[in-house]
Amino acid sequence: MPDIFISYAHSTLSEAETVAESLRALGYGVWRDDDLPAHRPYADVIADRLREAKAVVVVWSADAVRSQWVRSEADKAREDHKLVQLSIDGAALPMPFDQIRCVDLAGWTGDPAAQGWRKIVESVAELVGGERRAAEEESVAPPAGKLSICVLPFENMSADPEQAYFSDGISEDVITDLSKISALSVIARHRAFAFKGQTSNSRQIGRELSVGHVLEGSVRKAGERVRITAQLINVASGAHVWAERWDRELTNIFAVQDEISHAVVSALKLKLLPEEERAIARRGTTSSEAYDLYLMARHYRASGNEGDPRREDAIVRLCGRATIIDPSYAQAWALMALAQSVLRFNFRKGDADGLEAAEKALALDPDLAEAHAVKARHLINRNKLDEAAIELGTALRLDPESWEANKHAGLLSFRQSRFEDAIRYYRTTTALLETDFSSPMMLVTCYAALGDDAAAQRAAQVTRARAEAAVAEDASNGSAMATGCLALAILGKADVARNWARRALLVDPDNMVMRYNLACALSAYLADVDGALEILKPFFAAADAFWLSHAKVDPELDPIRQDSRFTAMVAATEARLAAPKKPR
Repeated sequence: MPDIFISYAHSTLSEAETVAESLRALGYGVWRDDDLPAHRPYADVIADRLREAKAVVVVWSADAVRSQWVRSEADKAREDHKLVQLSIDGAALPMPFDQIRCVDLAGWTGDPAAQGWRKIVESVAELVGGERRAAEEESVAPPAGKLSICVLPFENMSADPEQAYFSDGISEDVITDLSKISALSVIARHRAFAFKGQTSNSRQIGRELSVGHVLEGSVRKAGERVRITAQLINVASGAHVWAERWDRELTNIFAVQDEISHAVVSALKLKLLPEEERAIARRGTTSSEAYDLYLMARHYRASGNEGDPRREDAIVRLCGRATIIDPSYAQAWALMALAQSVLRFNFRKGDADGLEAAEKALALDPDLAEAHAVKARHLINRNKLDEAAIELGTALRLDPESWEANKHAGLLSFRQSRFEDAIRYYRTTTALLETDFSSPMMLVTCYAALGDDAAAQRAAQVTRARAEAAVAEDASNGSAMATGCLALAILGKADVARNWARRALLVDPDNMVMRYNLACALSAYLADVDGALEILKPFFAAADAFWLSHAKVDPELDPIRQDSRFTAMVAATEARLAAPKKPR
């Protein structure tokens, strides 16, 4: 018996297939009319499956609106209170379906982190019961003896929508504070922030995440004053366990955060251990101005456009100013180190490579996972892989959900051809940051290397959607174009992929990482040996030891690896790197 019935017009077969496969990937049983048996009348089978399904997902389109079959199936689902609606082209829905929530999924290509898709998953989970395949999503049940809580993103109530960075920062820091309490199991930031901007009430979200309590609130920042409200909700009863409002000077923001954490502890009748009390009180800085700059930089990191060096430039400037105001602000040093390392390794820009800032951060606070990750990236670059593994082990122990630590652990595993391990890390980074298009691209490569074509296709759909979103935000983002080119190629869209490659080379010809990824697409998926080798010429002329060794193990370059032109470029690069450095 299927969990879910898919209703659609046959002109939208590919979109219906994407919906069905995405739901199957979550562990649901899905039925659509490709499963019709030959020995029974179609109408009888459809009626049976429609009656048995716990949820009916209707894929509305202009043709679906005109289809008597789709309208009949949707009407039966509505009568049975199991209708879930999505639209792929914005067609006006007929009555009474226009009075029921319909999620806009125009342009969606399978990204599981997309906000609209999350709404569909939420509705299906409520109807079906929320089963998940363990291999696809981690269990959210709290450990025995622990209370569980989700801190939802605090709503930005400021007159300026750009102040969202501040409310998001407060939310993240409350999550971090509560995570330091051993008696609490706290939903991770990326899972909590998946509900940002959604209309679901706190009880619904709490049930979906299997937590006992939800903390929600709002932040209004105006000049040098801030108003914060917070309320703790019991998911089972829907009752407010505790609520409070603070009107303070911005200089008192740290005291407010402490009070929120202590109020939650008190409301849940927990007792803080002395070391937990000290950990919550440790803020990294006493300067509200430096803190504000750091929150702004952190927001750029989380929501900015990957592949755009201007994002990293902004982070360096903001964190640089924060460290001038407070030279002992370890978190600001660590974030600046990350941005500097990206500028140096990915864009060959900047005077600093991040190592000095990372060392400064660790001297101030040895428990910063991001600073350890930067050190690991430098060790990988120098081919000191064992030492890099030690640094990454420390980083992941300190923060198992650090995007930077998992990303570099995936890189190290890839460099050692441990593709199963790399997949585990890249799946984590893909889930942690929905603007990250390079992690799902690496999943494509790893799955393809293992011969798992179906998984590679799914990862390519996510990569394509995220790359398209990045290019829509910035039409000159060559890194996103190269990533999208590879995804389009593996999805069989060869002509579109070649157009993306041509466009990328026109708008960002000096981006060497972009050139490398374009060459991988041409080599592995577009059978264009000459094109791949031509694109690689400037890349090898500028490649450092890291990129040379990376090219030597990347399976996507295997189709050109024995070509004499490729071996000559590799040999020339090795000779250049081995030559004595000329004094400046």
